[in-house]
Amino acid sequence: MDLITVLIVDDHTVLRNGLKMLLDAQKDIEVVGETGSGKKALQLAAELSPRVVLLDLSLDDMNGLELIPELKQIHPHIKVLVLTMYDDEGYLHTVMESGGDGYIIKKAADIELLAAIRAVNRDEVFLDTSLTRGVLKSYYEGYRPGRQGSEEEKGKLLSGREKEVLRLVALGYTNKQIADKLVVSIKTVESHKARIREKLNVNYRSDLVKYAIRHGLLEELNEEEVPE
Repeated sequence: MDLITVLIVDDHTVLRNGLKMLLDAQKDIEVVGETGSGKKALQLAAELSPRVVLLDLSLDDMNGLELIPELKQIHPHIKVLVLTMYDDEGYLHTVMESGGDGYIIKKAADIELLAAIRAVNRDEVFLDTSLTRGVLKSYYEGYRPGRQGSEEEKGKLLSGREKEVLRLVALGYTNKQIADKLVVSIKTVESHKARIREKLNVNYRSDLVKYAIRHGLLEELNEEEVPE
């Protein structure tokens, strides 16, 4: 089994110990390091090359929001999952804009945290379920179709199927959910996503969401379409 190696970055020693016990009890997850320092986190990331960094926003020596782009710039392969007490859409937006791959609240159940780690390791984005609906609605309201760009420019880069995949990605569907919905394989979904990123020259899900909204791909957005 290919282990998901995790670096825990949190300034609370007791919480780090608890997280380490939880994660090390999983057959597919291994904690390879832990620290409460942002600077030490950068050092450990270079030495240990973890698959996932589990990051608190409050650290001993710096703000976790400052650490995300530094980690991504030096180690673009590392997935950054923010584990925070801030149940706030503003922080979530900032995390995603900074290059974060997931956002989960500390009060979430253990099973949800494990699901989040596994999701970001699969190159999926994980947003805490308590914030997902509000985030999508705020993006939709802030970037109403037609405000930016001409009709001729909308969607000219993507094929019809790629637009379908992008729309579902923006709505928060996982690769498996997209595959099931479109009746294709997960590998096909991954190929579509890779081509979409290449055509749009973007790496972060937040940029894909903005593109989808600006080009009217979420125009039919309704609550039933937001995955629970």
